[in-house]
Formats: sequence, structure tokens, C-alpha cells
Amino acid sequence: MDIIISNTSSQPIYLQIADQIKRQILKGEIEHGFYLPSIRMLAKELQVSVITTKNGYQVLEKEGLIKSVKGRGFYVSAQKEDLLQDIKIKSVEKKLEDVVEEAKELNIPLEEVVEMLKLLY
Repeated sequence: MDIIISNTSSQPIYLQIADQIKRQILKGEIEHGFYLPSIRMLAKELQVSVITTKNGYQVLEKEGLIKSVKGRGFYVSAQKEDLLQDIKIKSVEKKLEDVVEEAKELNIPLEEVVEMLKLLY
């Protein structure tokens, strides 16, 4: 499991942790049943506070991507394929909302944005 923390990012560290684990789950790099490092172990590895890693895991738990087992730690939850697809779509929609907002602010017509998207895709 690879997690890279950026201290210069405007995104809080706990969200960086959650987003990177989420992305690995959605890509299938981390499969259901995989036990995640303990909160303390991950905090030590990333050189961040235990509270930071705990908050990251809580975000993932609220989304239903991981579960905690009392006394054993956290593991990746089994996901239904349609739920995973919904999560993937919501992730892309969120990023596209930012693009649309910026394009509107810069007065770039929809047609040009669509052409840029097609080209980049």
C-alpha cells in the first residue's frame, strides 16, 4: 500500500490518506478482505499523528469502504459492483464540477470544454 503525503498540499493530510487508499481500492489494487496497517503503524510510517490516520480511516469507514474489527484492526469491506461504480462516478463528477466551474469563470464555452475532454480522454 503506497501513500505519499504532501505537506505543501492545501488538502488536509487525513484526506490525502483517505483519498489515496480509496483510489487504490477503486482501482482494485487493494482487494476486499485486505487488512490495513494499524492506525499507529501507519502514523509511524507516514510520520504523522495517530489522530490524523484515525481521521483518514474514519472517512473511509463512513463511505463503507473499510470496516473495523474490534481488537483486530481495519480491513477493506466487500463491495457490491454497483456501489463501487457509484463511488467511482461520484469521484469523477466531483472533479468535473471543478473543471466546469473554472471554465465558466474563464468564459470558456461548453463546446470547447467537451472537445478538451475528448482530446484528453
